[in-house]
Amino acid sequence: MKETHTNVDPHEIHKFEELAHRWWDTEGECKPLHQINPLRLKFIETHVGDLTNQFVLDVGCGGGILSEALALKGANVTAIDMGEAPLSVARLHGLESGVDVNYQHITAEELASREPGRYDVVSCMEMLEHVPDPESVIQACAALVKPGGHVFFSTLNRNPKSFLFAIIGAEYLLKLLPRGTHEYRRFIKPSELDKAIRECDLTLSDIIGIQFNPLTQSYSLSRDVSVNYLVHAIK
Repeated sequence: MKETHTNVDPHEIHKFEELAHRWWDTEGECKPLHQINPLRLKFIETHVGDLTNQFVLDVGCGGGILSEALALKGANVTAIDMGEAPLSVARLHGLESGVDVNYQHITAEELASREPGRYDVVSCMEMLEHVPDPESVIQACAALVKPGGHVFFSTLNRNPKSFLFAIIGAEYLLKLLPRGTHEYRRFIKPSELDKAIRECDLTLSDIIGIQFNPLTQSYSLSRDVSVNYLVHAIK
């Protein structure tokens, strides 16, 4: 596994630090995260079942939107991120909501060296496209999960349609996200993610897309994985 400090992009961290104070504003720049969160949670529950007392790790947790949702389902949640400001917001929101999550400022790689095979479920949502070496994060997630455990990833496909929808449409036309949120060259094709998963001795179990309807301004799960997609893998 690579040195932990090499797999952090300060520019990407800065982008999300700037957003931190608006993370829980359901009508602000993070509105799409709030809208897709029930879909992410549903996908996880579909494959894991009852989350009560499961040890769950949320990698790249940001302000804790998914982390809190997992904890509300009864899971013992540890959530990690390299942005100090989002973590501060997550901890503050947890105090206000009364939802208990163990937030830590640490990379997935470093945590994997400390706690290999500790978690029943590992989620890594909307993060792989923001690190210099996504394969290193995938390897860390595989190391962190127990044999027979579940790993979930979500990211963006790399093709002309995803460029049009995720960058031109979402960031410039519809203004669903701040400009510069994503870099097209960092998008990951499902075949590339599958290869990286297999190389870490994980088995891809399911893949599903997240589709946005501009007319209803809503998201839904779809078998169309050409833009946003979720993956479930088993160790």
